[in-house]
Amino acid sequence: MHAPPLAQLEPSIITSLPGPRAAELIARDERATSSSYTRVYPLVVDRARGAMMQDVDGNRFLDFTAGIAVCSTGHCHPRVVEAITEQASRLLHMSGTDFYYEVQGTLANRLAALLPNGENNRVFFTNSGAEAVEAAIKLARYHTKRTQMIAFFGGFHGRTLGALSLTGSKVIQRAGFGPLVPGVHHIEYPSCYRCVRRTADASLCCGKSLEQLEQLFARTVAPTEVAAVVVEPIQGEGGYVVPPAHFLRDLRDITRQHGILLIADEVQSGMGRTGKMLAMEHFGVTPDIVCLAKGIASGLPLGAIVASQQVMNWPPGSHASTFGGNPLSCAAALATLDLLEESLLQNATDVGEYLRAKLSELASEFAIIGDVRGIGLMIGMQLVENRESRLPIPKVRDAVVQGAFQRGLLLLGCGDSTIRFSPPLVITRRQVDIAIEILRDVLLHL
Repeated sequence: MHAPPLAQLEPSIITSLPGPRAAELIARDERATSSSYTRVYPLVVDRARGAMMQDVDGNRFLDFTAGIAVCSTGHCHPRVVEAITEQASRLLHMSGTDFYYEVQGTLANRLAALLPNGENNRVFFTNSGAEAVEAAIKLARYHTKRTQMIAFFGGFHGRTLGALSLTGSKVIQRAGFGPLVPGVHHIEYPSCYRCVRRTADASLCCGKSLEQLEQLFARTVAPTEVAAVVVEPIQGEGGYVVPPAHFLRDLRDITRQHGILLIADEVQSGMGRTGKMLAMEHFGVTPDIVCLAKGIASGLPLGAIVASQQVMNWPPGSHASTFGGNPLSCAAALATLDLLEESLLQNATDVGEYLRAKLSELASEFAIIGDVRGIGLMIGMQLVENRESRLPIPKVRDAVVQGAFQRGLLLLGCGDSTIRFSPPLVITRRQVDIAIEILRDVLLHL
């Protein structure tokens, strides 16, 4: 009798963690890899399918991280693997910035259609989210002939120099790497949960952020010198923070008023994670430039920026990438888009609502859960000292993440003391129930 496939199994821990084989491989790895890597727990992956993962000692884990929101269609989806395998037998590489091949052009047309007036849009391919942000910075400066950029505290846009200059998440990410790219200004990102002006009327909320923007224009930098405002529709690294709906609409109005480009960093929030292809769709806002990566190719390295041809007006040779738009990654992305459109956007919506409801039930049991927020399968659970002070408890959050790992559930933190839930978009209600039971057991034994 054959054993069930890994994707159909449930978490099972059979050794102490890390197991003996994992410990051996970790020691070997750490002798040769950069000290800058941040491994949250001693997981050494052997194989994975769907939302399940198995380590080298046979321990099985339910993955609610999806490779930091990358494996959107689940691990090793058979249709993605088939697309990669077929493409690998035909063509591995031919630089798409210098030559043509069918799969890149096909994908470019699919991505161009993500924004209104798709036939008028253009796509530039990169290898990663950070490279997409770098390309967006260059394009914004080239198109506007302006030099200044505005970003938000709590935002994370990457670790290359330009992207890092926009990032305002953690000191450790910037410390020791200055001087960074000049001309970047930061303002607060609206967080209703943290807002000192907390009110039941959402229309009165988040004025502080836009007030800071207007003060910036009045005191520090003229709006006529600003090339772009870069914003995450939902902050990722900053704590899975969902802004009030009118914030992005008001921001869009301000940027239009001053001829400033609006760049949406959809690296983590895009490609179906919120139940729509782009998170901006939830707010009824069309940006000038969209940055994509992570879930775009179900685990293969790929990023892109999308903009109208009026904005993407740089000449040949002004920007290029040897590996951006690699044939294998493009093939994986096309299969990913098919799967998203067929069922996974709806699954992200339906199971996301179910997960958020279950987490809210958990919050009624445990007072340290201060807030549950999110859209689709991009959900944050904020842990606090108590619901009156709302003080963050990062050490407790980290203990919860570790406790979940020891029980077979993979989670990651974000923000000051938030746990992020970003499972593959193939996640089932049964798997949500398993995750909730594991989480409940962790919280009971803190």
